[in-house]
Amino acid sequence: MEETQNKPTRVAPKRVATAVLNSLKGGVVPRVGLEYVTVGRSREIEALLRDTEIIAEGGAAFRFLTGAYGSGKSFLLQTIRNHVMEKGFVVLDCDLSPERRFSGTKGQGLATYKELIRNMATRTRPEGGALPLVLERWLSALQSETAAETGLSPGEADFEAALNRKIFAVVNAMEDMVNGFDFGQALNQYRRAVVNGDDDKKSAVLRWFRGEYSTKSEARQALGIHLTVNDENWYDFLKLFSAFLVRAGYKGMLLMVDELVNLYRIPHKVTRQYNYEKILMMYNDTLQGKAKHIGVLMCATPQCLEDSDKGIFSYDALRSRLTQGRFSLPGSPDLLAPIIRLEPLQYEELMVLCEKLCALHEGLYGYEAEIAPEAYVAFLKAEFERVGAATHITPREIIRDFIELLNILWQNPGERLENILAKGGFAFAAPEVEDALGAERAMQAEFAAFEV
Repeated sequence: MEETQNKPTRVAPKRVATAVLNSLKGGVVPRVGLEYVTVGRSREIEALLRDTEIIAEGGAAFRFLTGAYGSGKSFLLQTIRNHVMEKGFVVLDCDLSPERRFSGTKGQGLATYKELIRNMATRTRPEGGALPLVLERWLSALQSETAAETGLSPGEADFEAALNRKIFAVVNAMEDMVNGFDFGQALNQYRRAVVNGDDDKKSAVLRWFRGEYSTKSEARQALGIHLTVNDENWYDFLKLFSAFLVRAGYKGMLLMVDELVNLYRIPHKVTRQYNYEKILMMYNDTLQGKAKHIGVLMCATPQCLEDSDKGIFSYDALRSRLTQGRFSLPGSPDLLAPIIRLEPLQYEELMVLCEKLCALHEGLYGYEAEIAPEAYVAFLKAEFERVGAATHITPREIIRDFIELLNILWQNPGERLENILAKGGFAFAAPEVEDALGAERAMQAEFAAFEV
């Protein structure tokens, strides 16, 4: 097929294309390859990346992303995740669930902390599990600094003493923070374990950082530390990690929490309020300057956020802080506000998205789909003519349906997309086709220039 003027030319590796298409077809946001399918959301991305500049300079940020199911909240979250890791940030992310909350009587807060630390990710370890790597990088950075400042080399008599002084300086600086003394003790023990080649001690320290000791006596016996991570103090430990990560050479820490709807579904009002109170504490910490080098991004549906009976707005202190002002309207949102409300993708943006999906599919299976520009318009017209589509259709559904069409076209080489749509009783609308194609061509330059 002859390529159209607008058709994407980048070819994704097959493993990436497989992961992207399989994830999107299953309604899941892929963790790799987002740059091949990202369209729109440029203003939202720009606003969130501006936050990371503040975080890198020692500030903090807190944002809510809200939109209907399938509107692209999780997609935007992962796009930001991949971008900031490339810029030297450490990302901790998790989805809330009945077992993972901010507060609870059965260890749900600790379970959230464990999941966040388990998913700790960096540019060189994007899949998670980066805690050992971060600790090794910290020690390596200290050794390099010590060698540069003293002119000594590792193994020389005075090098170890100089390195220990540097470690003690880091530990002492953290003692002013809540639980900083114990955190510093753990860092010091990890350093000693590395020097002595004590793998058991290293493993014990990692377990402590991950919150895997269930009792204080167990931690005291293993490490001589009289404190463990628990439901009450887990957020304090995240602040300690943000301070430590900067000393390890990273720009800061981004905390991403999805599926806040699981808090909305908590049946007991008191338990919900405790969870919302934890959100308030984190929100106040970031805006009042008590937290440094840390950003928080949380995703919620509009109902979960704004329901005055069970949602986050049912907690008066949060509602008064988060309520939208009178002048922020659809089409002219305030993207510096604590809540970023995702507006639907434009018709032309969805066309570009379909073209990108087609390019991925062709590259993966080695064929040419021969889809005319008018066929993309006909497909979207068919999607938006469904009952209730005007208010309820989401990018997730459109993506799923289009990938299904591409699968059918590949498996039936003689078939054409126009014929499949015609079988369903959908017809072309010439004026709409021309309007959409003209708008798409006008916007394509902007999309081509913007890639995360």
